[in-house]
Amino acid sequence: MTGSPVDAASTARSARQAAITELRALLGRARLLDRDLTRLMTVEEGAEPLDDSVVRPLSEALARLTVEDDGHEPGTPAGEDDGRAAEPEPGTPGERLWRLAVDATRLRTLPGLPTGVQEATAALQHLAWLFTDDAGTRAARVAELREIQAALTPQIQVAADGPYLVTNPSRITDWLGEPITVLPQMALCRCGASAMKPLCDGSHARTGFSGDKDPRRVPGHREGHEGVQITVLDDRGLCAHSGFCTDRLPTVFRQGREPFVAPSGGRMDEIVRAVRTCPSGALGYAIDGQEPAPQRRETVVEISRDGPYRITGGIPLTGDDGRPEPRDAGASTEHYSLCRCGRSRNKPFCSGMHHDVGFTDPPLSENPTLYEWAGGLPALTRMTQIFYGTYVPQDPLLAPLFSRMSPDHPERVAAWLCETFGGPRLYTERYGGYEHMIAEHAGKALTEEWRARWARLIVRAADDAGLPSDPEFRAAFVSYVEWGSRIAVENSQPGAAPPPHMPVPRWWWVCSATPGSRVSALAPVAEEPAAGLPGPGEPLGFAAHIRPLFRETDRRSMSSAFDLWSHTDVARHAEAILVRLRRGDMPCDAPWPADRVDVFARWVAEGTPG
Repeated sequence: MTGSPVDAASTARSARQAAITELRALLGRARLLDRDLTRLMTVEEGAEPLDDSVVRPLSEALARLTVEDDGHEPGTPAGEDDGRAAEPEPGTPGERLWRLAVDATRLRTLPGLPTGVQEATAALQHLAWLFTDDAGTRAARVAELREIQAALTPQIQVAADGPYLVTNPSRITDWLGEPITVLPQMALCRCGASAMKPLCDGSHARTGFSGDKDPRRVPGHREGHEGVQITVLDDRGLCAHSGFCTDRLPTVFRQGREPFVAPSGGRMDEIVRAVRTCPSGALGYAIDGQEPAPQRRETVVEISRDGPYRITGGIPLTGDDGRPEPRDAGASTEHYSLCRCGRSRNKPFCSGMHHDVGFTDPPLSENPTLYEWAGGLPALTRMTQIFYGTYVPQDPLLAPLFSRMSPDHPERVAAWLCETFGGPRLYTERYGGYEHMIAEHAGKALTEEWRARWARLIVRAADDAGLPSDPEFRAAFVSYVEWGSRIAVENSQPGAAPPPHMPVPRWWWVCSATPGSRVSALAPVAEEPAAGLPGPGEPLGFAAHIRPLFRETDRRSMSSAFDLWSHTDVARHAEAILVRLRRGDMPCDAPWPADRVDVFARWVAEGTPG
């Protein structure tokens, strides 16, 4: 026999009260640890290391639980028990932090708790991971936390006015396609203000972020555009404006024109490929009235550059209440794009507002590789997929040559280019390195005609994929295409004996043609700085004396590395800048007069005052 409703209600009430008790104790321990860490750590004046990311969400969760529970003590304001009576815990702060992370993770597995528990758990797991630099200990801790919450369904939960709470993710990559550390519970920033993107640092609470949809948003409406062979389905309300369709097939997807979709402007296979690359789920297609089965792709959260989170693999998306996040009828659940700038009109989904508000990620490294400048593995993979999916099948010369290539051949070539252009050793680790590439070409007797056609079309595919078109990158890209394809022809000839055990080549910028090495002829004519030089004994300041030395032209030319108008950036790179100023290759159009170099040198010698 089943229990009575009264028994079930009593059991639920007891479980809720037990959760409140455990949460209150956890909050008290977190506050004590926050106090002790504040004494030990160098933090911004008035800041507390756990306050925004752990104490606040736990306090909010406790307040919400006690308000919802009929049995909270009368006269005790919900959530105001701050744990001051808690006994100090033994152990180092790192040990206490780890125990807090374990206990929070156990609490997080209980059903029906407010999302603040998940948010705090994510922060504690990350902090516990950071507090040890031993790889073995880190791996063991992640494994233990993963085991505790192994029964939880992988999902992304949208916290009300808060972060994306990602439970048991399998893979998260940055905009270069490189994996970032994955913990069992993660909180990803969606307000756009976190100082530790992509992770949430609690900025949404300080800035008053709202997760509400904007009444001015484009309303969701799935419209069918019929063609001769295919019907294209389009929902303008879901579009993230990534440009994958308009850039690749502008005759079908017509930016700024109505109707936006003209199915007769392209072949069916081209349209299908363009639709399948749409990251937002706004586009779909039907043939003879039937939509295809959803794509089956790896479960990944991709952090796009200066743009949204792109999700593939059908990760469930739920709201703060745990129910599926509402989507327009017919919208894809296999892939979707989530706002990362905090300004979307269709939150949580991206509406392309990151373009309008100028949302940007931190700049590239001071000396970016070709791999970074190209856009990493995602950009190189887009290019190879376009090349082998569009250009090769259409070309009568190349199509027979590649008729038996493996289905993952585009990904293999992208991995080779990734490693060659200075990225991670993907081709070596996955496919066998240089010797495997040599074996792929051995005995094929490639001709110059084949090579020249391949080289010409791969450059077109680079255009279609949106790879950088600046002269510096294209000089390096084309030089490798010419060099690499000619080496491939040579190695493919009968009797060829390539040197064994060679590493994968590493390609670099051509001569001194690097990003920012020149002033564009189309750039506005720069005016000389208006501020005069300081007197011999005048105290130096960055805003008054150093920033005016650099023109807007100089700032743009170095923008890929750092901001010449930022005291923090210039101070960090001051020694390297001084070396280049004295050498005369910065600024790139003409060396500075000696008196300006002397001012900068004095500023460096005086400790780069603000």
